[in-house]
Amino acid sequence: MGPRPKSRPQSPDGQAGHTFLRVSAPPRPTPRIAIVADWLHQVGGAELVVREILRAFPQASLFALFDTMRPDDRARIADRPAVTSYLQRIPDIGTRYRALLPVMVHAIGTLDLRAFDVIVSSHHSVAKGVRTRPGQFHLCYCHSPMRYAWDKRETYLEDHGIRGVKAAVARALLERIRRWDLSTAARVDRFVVNSRYVAERVRRHYGRDSVVLHPPVDVGFFAPADVVREPDLYVTASRQVPYKRIDRIVEAFRALPDRRLVVIGDGPQHARLRDLAAGAAHIQLLGELPREALRDWLRRAHAFVFAADEDFGIVPLEAQACGTPVLALGQGGALETVNGYEGLDRTGMFFPDDQPASIADAVRRFEALTVAPRAEACRANAERFHVERFRAALRHEVEMGWAAVGTP
Repeated sequence: MGPRPKSRPQSPDGQAGHTFLRVSAPPRPTPRIAIVADWLHQVGGAELVVREILRAFPQASLFALFDTMRPDDRARIADRPAVTSYLQRIPDIGTRYRALLPVMVHAIGTLDLRAFDVIVSSHHSVAKGVRTRPGQFHLCYCHSPMRYAWDKRETYLEDHGIRGVKAAVARALLERIRRWDLSTAARVDRFVVNSRYVAERVRRHYGRDSVVLHPPVDVGFFAPADVVREPDLYVTASRQVPYKRIDRIVEAFRALPDRRLVVIGDGPQHARLRDLAAGAAHIQLLGELPREALRDWLRRAHAFVFAADEDFGIVPLEAQACGTPVLALGQGGALETVNGYEGLDRTGMFFPDDQPASIADAVRRFEALTVAPRAEACRANAERFHVERFRAALRHEVEMGWAAVGTP
């Protein structure tokens, strides 16, 4: 099965337009919409996007492989329960799911979406692999092609200490999953991606064009306040998984004892980070915090530090929304969200690689700038990613795609 048609409906003058609003035929019923997430476990960037997709389509039904969110976190993301797969019944699935990728490939196909007209998948792992039927329109909001099956396979194995025979077995398994991932791209009618960086990867891996729609940032909540900034305070916040490179940031600040580093978040690397920070009183690991506390730290910080080769990265924009500059790895989505070059609209600075020495050097260079990034410039940059813009653009993409499908 090849890719479905990706053309937009055309108006009589040849320009792309909402021709379905101008035809004389009776209007079609409002489509039944299903929103599919990979899983719901912790609140991160992908889950915040799911929240805004739900708000764009308030009548939609929500599906996920499993849902183990704490009640207060789930209330932030969804005002409706998720329909889950059989993975929900596995004991301790919230701590074991990273080892169950081959099972996920099967489980995603068991979600029954036959009753729906439109499917919106929020995909970074397997969500786009849901089964579809003729007459449905499937829009995939792609955070990333499956990283560990494509670009980051060797990095994934190294970060998780998989070597020798186990590595050979893992490579063979990931190759099978990569073939599955490629084949399921044909189930998608339209790809919408979170950055130009991901658009290039979707083109390279899947052979598909896509529409870039940057993720939303809650600039209403994350906003400047009349608080005193602390010139020696730096903050980083993330899920503590290997590719986020929080360990490199901690190592960099061990060499900067006259600055303070606050690390916010939790995850599999938390114990290792505590070991790395042991004996360094100027480095604080605070664990996962309420968003109000995160906002307070961002408002007080001299800068936010971000060392991941990320597909997009929402927290650096939340920092800028608070008027806080960002020191970021000069790769991936950060190149689209941080202005690291000289001028009045500068919002931060880039470092060339994720080695601790490069991060420490960036801190020193940042503090030596003659003209530091202005809070007003940081705020203006973040406002480009307002949630209302995201919802309107996503609704437009769904309307155009559903109109092109024709009457089932």
